[in-house]
Amino acid sequence: MAKVPVQFTLNGSEKAEFVESGTTLLNALRDKIGDTSPKGGCHQGTCGACSVIINGELRLSCLTLAETCNGADIKTTAGLAEGGVLHPLQRAFLDAFATQCGFCTPGMIMAAKVLLDRTPNPSREDVVEALSGNICRCTGYEPIIQAVLTAARANSQNAA
Repeated sequence: MAKVPVQFTLNGSEKAEFVESGTTLLNALRDKIGDTSPKGGCHQGTCGACSVIINGELRLSCLTLAETCNGADIKTTAGLAEGGVLHPLQRAFLDAFATQCGFCTPGMIMAAKVLLDRTPNPSREDVVEALSGNICRCTGYEPIIQAVLTAARANSQNAA
């Protein structure tokens, strides 16, 4: 297979790799770059565990070809904490026990981050809709929804 050069910004750091044509972003991130925060759940785009933010949009890294990300700005959950301090969403997930096995957590957090970036004070229905592309088999979703609403309240209090 032909190797393709790919350059992008990952969590604020410039990355450049050669990947085989057809390599998914999920595999490039995990196997080539070492960012194992996106999880490979279904590898078919139905579970959301591999969700990342590309140029401000939520994307499934298992369905996104790495070579289409040339020049992109990519964010994963590994890049959310700053200076050893968890992002408010990460903290809310821990405090609400919304992580149980933790496998779906990266995708849930990234979907919630896109929601809160666009809708700082979402309704419960907004949260449910934003998380609808993510499957969790442990929590029953309620702790996850509550964590997102808690993070939204914390963000609005910090902004005031």
